[in-house]
Amino acid sequence: MNRIGILTSGGDCGGLNAAVRSIFYRAHDKYNLEVFGILEGTVGLMNRPLSYIKLDYNTFSGNLLRQGGTFLGTTNKGNPFKFPMPDGTLKNRTQEIIDGYNELNLDGLIVIGGDGSMKIIKDIADQGNMNIVAIPKTIDNDVGATENSIGFHTAVSVATNALDNLQFTAASHKRTMILEVMGRDAGHIALNAGIAGGAD
Repeated sequence: MNRIGILTSGGDCGGLNAAVRSIFYRAHDKYNLEVFGILEGTVGLMNRPLSYIKLDYNTFSGNLLRQGGTFLGTTNKGNPFKFPMPDGTLKNRTQEIIDGYNELNLDGLIVIGGDGSMKIIKDIADQGNMNIVAIPKTIDNDVGATENSIGFHTAVSVATNALDNLQFTAASHKRTMILEVMGRDAGHIALNAGIAGGAD
């Protein structure tokens, strides 16, 4: 194995830039691999010309670790199996992703994404005989067989700060406040922020 790609897929969250940096340093320093950052998620492998950058030490200089989001960009619109085209039709563009993987001569692709991204990339990898490593990333913390996903702790921290601030406002006005947090079908953010905020 000589060349790997990294892409971030789905919504953004805290910790993505740190994860990409850690992967680069480990792959480059320990295994002497060339590492490519695929831009805009799987769209970077669909684009012609391909959208990517070769990662090096200079990529990670400055304040990158303190920035939220992902410097590689991401997309959470458009399943590649039914990708929305400008004319309003849906097109299966998975072969373009497989072709992009092969055009870059990648030996493996690391995908940082949530449950939807995991399902999509598994189906594409099965179709195209691609080597994939999937790293769970979702503030919802709802990827099966994982204890914590990238982004979850940041989401809990933000929700806890909001809860702390609302407690003072509620006490000042003698009101009951309701804090709605994200999480889709999982209540992990609400549970953990509630515990941190002193819920009974």
